[in-house]
Amino acid sequence: MAENTEHRPPRRRGLRIALFTLAGLVLVGAGLGGIAYWKLNGNIHGVDISGQLGTARPPASTGGAFNVLVLGSDSRSGANGSLAGGETGDTARSDTAMVVHVNQAHTAASVVSIPRDTLVSRPACTAPDGKQVAAARSAMFNSAYEVGGPACAVKTAEQLTGMRMDHFVEVDFTGFAALIDAIGGVDVTTTVAIDDKDSGLHLDPGTHHLGGAQALAFVRTRHGVGDGSDLGRIELQKEMVKAMLGQIGSLGLTSNPVAMWKLGDRLTSSLTTDSDLASVNSLVGMAQTIKKIGPDQLTMVTLPVAYAVSDPNRVVPKTPDAQQLWTALRTDQAVPPQVLQQQPANPAMASPSAPGSAPASASASVSVPATARASRPAVAGGGAE
Repeated sequence: MAENTEHRPPRRRGLRIALFTLAGLVLVGAGLGGIAYWKLNGNIHGVDISGQLGTARPPASTGGAFNVLVLGSDSRSGANGSLAGGETGDTARSDTAMVVHVNQAHTAASVVSIPRDTLVSRPACTAPDGKQVAAARSAMFNSAYEVGGPACAVKTAEQLTGMRMDHFVEVDFTGFAALIDAIGGVDVTTTVAIDDKDSGLHLDPGTHHLGGAQALAFVRTRHGVGDGSDLGRIELQKEMVKAMLGQIGSLGLTSNPVAMWKLGDRLTSSLTTDSDLASVNSLVGMAQTIKKIGPDQLTMVTLPVAYAVSDPNRVVPKTPDAQQLWTALRTDQAVPPQVLQQQPANPAMASPSAPGSAPASASASVSVPATARASRPAVAGGGAE
């Protein structure tokens, strides 16, 4: 899934920040109490997803289970530009996407990472400025956010999964780096060497303690991991998510009001949620709901994909595994064993399946040459966007 950079301006090259910072943020929020409550509420940017999408959506979750679409924004505006590099501007994509399913008992969660260049059927949407965005039979998943904003990203995720996204959370560069620094950094383990001139990260195999800037580089590393696609990077991101949750759970931040205030102020300033979640009270309420879920109660997988026969740089959901995964989550079941078996233990082994038939929503007219598939790198070396 090598990047096609010929048609993509530098300002749009960006982060695949894999964040499940929702869990970290709400756990922190649980201790805020009345500390500058009004200011933190004002920091949070809420989007009326339900109002924009109306009733033409999958049914709301019942029995206590719920789903959250978590996006990492690659915006270079403001302080994000100095962290990410490249040109600054207002254009942004949802270059990291995770569907988080919390079970009915609120004792476990399944997190499904969707590679950003997965070809999907993108529904017709209304952009935040009121412009109508036409449906597309075969579009990259992350294009929905770019052309139609958060509501279009949610609508596309719902069409792909068949599940209602009960909540939406978006975090940018600044929020991610601030979280890592505020919790004192994280310990991560990589099984492959990372020597990435683009992100500036250089790590030998082993365990390392990373601060905010290094952690950001860690989750951006792409070209030299696995086949050079998002799949290798997603494996690094999974390591980061579990490290973050473990670190947050061990700090006892609720007993330190000063640290709580600093972290809460930074994060809420970088946070966009659906309007129902856009308050400290709502975030604290969710914190209480998921308080039993720690790293050991998370099942993290990547959506099963295969190379698209229409384009060797793109992937499509792999049949029937992808459908079985979404069906399991819709019925509040565990991730199917066949999906778990496909998850690589080593980022250098992450690669899509051989070319597969594209779904009806993604046209397929050209076979992928074997030479194109064989040329993809297989070991870590470097590269981030």
